[in-house]
Amino acid sequence: MSDDTVTNKGQPGLGQAALFGLCPDCGARTLMQGLASFAPRCRVCGLDFSRYNVGDGPAAFLTTVIGALVVVLAMVVEFSFEPPWWVHLVLWTPLIVLATILGLRVSKAALLIAEHRRQAREATSSDVVKP
Repeated sequence: MSDDTVTNKGQPGLGQAALFGLCPDCGARTLMQGLASFAPRCRVCGLDFSRYNVGDGPAAFLTTVIGALVVVLAMVVEFSFEPPWWVHLVLWTPLIVLATILGLRVSKAALLIAEHRRQAREATSSDVVKP
């Protein structure tokens, strides 16, 4: 039996926890405080979320993926229907905003939960392998 199975027994799966903002320790819906920001700690079990460093990786990745997807969809709509410019504005602006906010929320939560489950931490000088 692997360590990952033992430490996650009774916990929600990564996808479910990230989608609903569940605490990686107790499973309560306390991970997110705002649209895409973490709460400082879990209100139920007290787990400190601020010790995890998710960084800007999800934002850069989402910008690339959502941008490419919207450009392709906009080209399909333009070449198929030739709508006026304001139709593109009405279609793509809300889609970009919603996809970015929801994508950031889920991807940041998934990274934090993965860090917690793997007990990831910042490397220190004691972690350096000496020859």
